[in-house]
Amino acid sequence: MINGKKVLALIPARSGSKRLPKKNKLPLGGKPLISWSIQAAQKSKYIDEVIVSTDDVDVAEIALKHNAIVPELRPKSLSSDASSSLDVLIYVIDKFRHNSDIIVLLQPTSPLRKQIHIDEALELFFEKSANSVVSVTPCEHSPLWSNFLANDLSMKNFIEPEEIKRSQDLEVFYRLNGAIYIYDIDDLMLNKKVEYTENTFAYIMDNKFSYDIDTQLDFDVVEALVGAGSFDREFE
Repeated sequence: MINGKKVLALIPARSGSKRLPKKNKLPLGGKPLISWSIQAAQKSKYIDEVIVSTDDVDVAEIALKHNAIVPELRPKSLSSDASSSLDVLIYVIDKFRHNSDIIVLLQPTSPLRKQIHIDEALELFFEKSANSVVSVTPCEHSPLWSNFLANDLSMKNFIEPEEIKRSQDLEVFYRLNGAIYIYDIDDLMLNKKVEYTENTFAYIMDNKFSYDIDTQLDFDVVEALVGAGSFDREFE
């Protein structure tokens, strides 16, 4: 609970993943991938309940072993490629809100996100009187140095003349990193849509915590980082 508001964490983990099959239960650093997000949520000083929404019996068993709540196996209608995170959010709130005021969506594919990031993002949520807070990270490469290519591969006008400068002199751009999404439940249920407004604020995370596992290469990189201790362990 924070500022008298009850906080529900939702970790969505459907079984269907074409680019990296069964990714949510792959072993990372000696424990299943999904357990990293469950444990980060449980270590948060503000989160009251942690719900895992999954259609995978094995993932459900892993979640229960880690003391997360698995109220049911997710309906097939919410487990297809066409199902959105918003669909799952609304369904879970409708059925399992339990008087919660705030919902924190934590994708299990962001295992390096720590409890301190969750807590700081929630504190920002109240500091800004926000309707939503979304985590971002600085772009590794400026989008000003990217463009479409013509069919003949000509690079004419590929970079605008005023952008031909040292990378450190370019303005910093940010991208979504997929780690944390926080919503005021009443506002979300009133509008039934996710949008970025003047009451949506960015919580900035360092690149080293912002890996989003979608492919085998992503997993291999994070596995190497975990094995080498290349990210801070002070928040474990």
